[in-house]
Amino acid sequence: MSNVTFTKEDFSIFEIPTLEDRMQAIREQIQPKFRKFGELLKEGLINEMDEDELFVHVAQHLRRTKNPPNDTWMAVSCNKRGYKMAPHFQLGLYGDHVFIWLAYIDNPKFEKEMAQGLLENIELFETIPEDFVISLDHHTTKVTPIKELDIEKGLTRFRDVKKGEFLIGRQLMANDPILKNPVETQLYILDTFKSLLPLYKQSFQSIPIEY
Repeated sequence: MSNVTFTKEDFSIFEIPTLEDRMQAIREQIQPKFRKFGELLKEGLINEMDEDELFVHVAQHLRRTKNPPNDTWMAVSCNKRGYKMAPHFQLGLYGDHVFIWLAYIDNPKFEKEMAQGLLENIELFETIPEDFVISLDHHTTKVTPIKELDIEKGLTRFRDVKKGEFLIGRQLMANDPILKNPVETQLYILDTFKSLLPLYKQSFQSIPIEY
């Protein structure tokens, strides 16, 4: 474990008004933390994921030319070239919270097969703790507690709607006392991802070829 966590200074970056200044602060202050978290998460997950290697991808926001980003993130993926084409573990910040996701976004390959596999093994969701939440659109901050969502309906939408997405995980509000303790923060994030490994593994079992 290292001493890395997120502080109020990290969240305050999203109050910086201009794209250039906010991106400079993200690059200098948050991205080094993402890289540290990435290495810790790779080490903590690799043996349980049956992967030969995991890769850390840090969002660069290169397409932005005017409006500063409202959030920023990193991803741990089995794919060296990128992360959106496959299920991946995502850690990121908005101005008021940390998000910790297993994410299926932006039309990943074999999304229909993966969604169907999860539907056929929906009992896997019974093992997920009740404090987890689900999002059906990564562009918004709206989430639904897992115990309040019709998971079958959400997965069916992910399977059948072209822009359908599915994200499951936890959030930590910026004022959560866990964030004051780096070790507790790191263990909380790692525990969240480990709880989601059955869903991750089922997704890859559902695709017709090796990724």
